[in-house]
Amino acid sequence: MNTLPPFPALDWVTALQRPDLLAPVTAAALAAWAGQDPRVASQVMLAPIDPALADTTALTAAYDLPLAASANCVVVLGRRAGSERTAAAVVLATTRADVNSRIRHHLDVRKASFLAMERAVAETGMEYGGITPVGLPAAWPVLVDTRVAEADHVIIGSGVRGSKLALPGALMAQMPGAHVIKDLALG
Repeated sequence: MNTLPPFPALDWVTALQRPDLLAPVTAAALAAWAGQDPRVASQVMLAPIDPALADTTALTAAYDLPLAASANCVVVLGRRAGSERTAAAVVLATTRADVNSRIRHHLDVRKASFLAMERAVAETGMEYGGITPVGLPAAWPVLVDTRVAEADHVIIGSGVRGSKLALPGALMAQMPGAHVIKDLALG
């Protein structure tokens, strides 16, 4: 049984039905995850959107979505002793990732910052503005703020700007590579 997210302004279908609206790495990761957890096939939903409206503020205004239901995925890079450590952080759009404290501490690095756009796109295989935790390189931990994990449903990127995913926060917290962290975000 499909679990439709409570956002009727968008036309939701199960994400696995529309791999053409996902980044290839996201489609592959969703299929693999569904093989491990059958809830993924029915609870991860997808809706096509206007790619020009992929940014959170434009999306929520155009489709009458609550800002608190949107989650952002940011890629963070830290360095220590000449080595780089990369992670993704998933936080609600009403908050901001605590890069300089919580994420830096989790990565065990001296300094952390957002990964440059060109590099994020190249290393994820996803479009900027659509980067999602689903399908990131396996070596990257996915840090999920507890507020995301506790949300009924969250809207996140799909790897491309022309669609969005929605899924229960509890399911996102159980995706491969996810680490739920209290106070990962500020605000």
